[in-house]
Amino acid sequence: MVRRLSGAGYRVLAHDLDPGALERACEASGAEASSSLSAIGRRCEAVITMLPDGGAVRAVTLGRNGTGDSLLAGLSRDSVLIDMSSSSPVGTRDLGAHLAGRGVDMLDAPVSGGVRKAEDATLSIMVGGSARSIARCKPLLETMGKQIFLTGPLGSGHAMKALNNYVSAAGLIAAAEAVLAAARFGLDPGSVVDVLNASTGMNNSTLNKFHRFILSRAFDSGFSLDLMVKDLRTAVEVARSTGSPAPLAEACLGAWSDAQAALGPGLDHTAVVRYWEDLAGTELVKK
Repeated sequence: MVRRLSGAGYRVLAHDLDPGALERACEASGAEASSSLSAIGRRCEAVITMLPDGGAVRAVTLGRNGTGDSLLAGLSRDSVLIDMSSSSPVGTRDLGAHLAGRGVDMLDAPVSGGVRKAEDATLSIMVGGSARSIARCKPLLETMGKQIFLTGPLGSGHAMKALNNYVSAAGLIAAAEAVLAAARFGLDPGSVVDVLNASTGMNNSTLNKFHRFILSRAFDSGFSLDLMVKDLRTAVEVARSTGSPAPLAEACLGAWSDAQAALGPGLDHTAVVRYWEDLAGTELVKK
């Protein structure tokens, strides 16, 4: 995403807690490294956050416990914070209200598409916030995404992203259960996935994940299991906050949480299939 911004002619000032990651990003994109968050706030009209969760976004924006280095220490009035993380919509609205009191606007603009679509600038971007700030920032977003969806007021983008990831997560484990049952019945897992992809059982996971990341045993799609569980919690939070019945979402969160506990931290989300393999005593490999 940084490469795409730099390639479009924007001057990018970058920061990361991991010096190695920051160095790699700057070398790959031509971005300038910043030693502090407040310097980014002072020098940038728009600041993009892409972080693990809304708590991290709040910490870098306001400073931990309201003290220390922070974006807000440098942000000027009429600047814009664009949170492209997968954050809680409730927390996003709270942070947006805090920033508005200082004259800083906020957009939530989470993305979908994974590493491959980030690399070729074809991400789907879900944007919530004021029409004025969206219009100002749309050219930035268009350097990184192919489809820009205007979802409504601040927080709506993050709600949409969480609900999207719930549907994606449910599709992955539904396919895993089906492919495992087929394999134990004697069918070839690769052929099963091919049939699903030519039939009504097709979904994003059968199309883009099973052959490449699961049946290959690579498990390296670039999106972590821990983040998927976090997004599922957010989706259930959205459903509960609106009084919407969501028994399947609750069950999906429980299943993914069980897998996370059994498999341990730090794994790619496609490795969740290993949990179902352990339950079945069967490993999915092509014949």
